[in-house]
Amino acid sequence: MSSEYAKQLGAKLRAIRTQQGLSLHGVEEKSQGRWKAVVVGSYERGDRAVTVQRLAELADFYGVPVQELLPGTTPGGAAEPPPKLVLDLERLATVPAEKAGPLQRYAATIQSQRGDYNGKVLSIRQDDLRTLAVIYDQSPSVLTEQLISWGVLDADARRAVASHEDL
Repeated sequence: MSSEYAKQLGAKLRAIRTQQGLSLHGVEEKSQGRWKAVVVGSYERGDRAVTVQRLAELADFYGVPVQELLPGTTPGGAAEPPPKLVLDLERLATVPAEKAGPLQRYAATIQSQRGDYNGKVLSIRQDDLRTLAVIYDQSPSVLTEQLISWGVLDADARRAVASHEDL
């Protein structure tokens, strides 16, 4: 990895971290020591090469797609990004367990992995929706309609799912 590329990658990492209001020590605390402040700082300065695996893990920790961390990419790409898939956890709690049980357990698992317990909303990825579609034995678009009818997903989610099915 060239030193210029490493510096550009580091600048992207720093920008994401600061957007999330985290100091280097905050990253270490939030990750419960998984990400050492000195290591993340060295990635950000371009002093240390980051492997693809570690970059993917760091992107997951920050909750951003890996491509957002790569130099030469514009945030969200050239086109308008599809809307995020955001579950309304308060509405989900009102859906009968016989319908929403699998989704409630899946959401609880994501919250646990992320340490995200705000209890109001939860962003999920397209891969999460595909996994849930398998669990519910439905296509992602049919499941999206069901979640919209429950009030758990915003109607804008249709665009996100449609844009992904076109790929």
